[in-house]
Amino acid sequence: MASMEISGLLEDAFSRIDTIVSGVLDGLEPEHANWRPGGVGNSITWLVWHLGRAQDEQLAHVAGTESVWRRDGYAGRFGFALDPGDHGYGHSSAQVDAVHVESLQLLREYHQAVLAQSIAYVRGLAATDLDRVVDKRWNPPVTLGVRLISIIDDCVQHGGQAAYVKGLPRTV
Repeated sequence: MASMEISGLLEDAFSRIDTIVSGVLDGLEPEHANWRPGGVGNSITWLVWHLGRAQDEQLAHVAGTESVWRRDGYAGRFGFALDPGDHGYGHSSAQVDAVHVESLQLLREYHQAVLAQSIAYVRGLAATDLDRVVDKRWNPPVTLGVRLISIIDDCVQHGGQAAYVKGLPRTV
């Protein structure tokens, strides 16, 4: 039996994010996607957008590329009343409200584009690449391996939150 390369392991992990997001978006109507539990919770739209933006910006940083959001003009295409560099960290309730879509197609398209860029990047990695320091602001400094696991962990958590919100009765 052949052993799995690190690139294959990471590709599998990023693909699992897609499985979660696709499962959440399948069969969902924009009204439900934009609904905020209790009027103040994060909507599915916000959660999926945020996990995509965080993955996109962090992957672009470690890869030394431009984010899909900027390169492919998604900020303008979504037209949110937010700074084009916004990714959702520390959002106020009003900012969460600004992340609203009329159609889930663009949200799905952005997610797929980010996924494709992520998978293309990790396919080129070797195990020795994971030790490269990508952020010296922390003690100990953050390596590529640690950053990739952090991205995956964050995306899976937000995807799980979106799945939970999808299953809530909308009277909550």
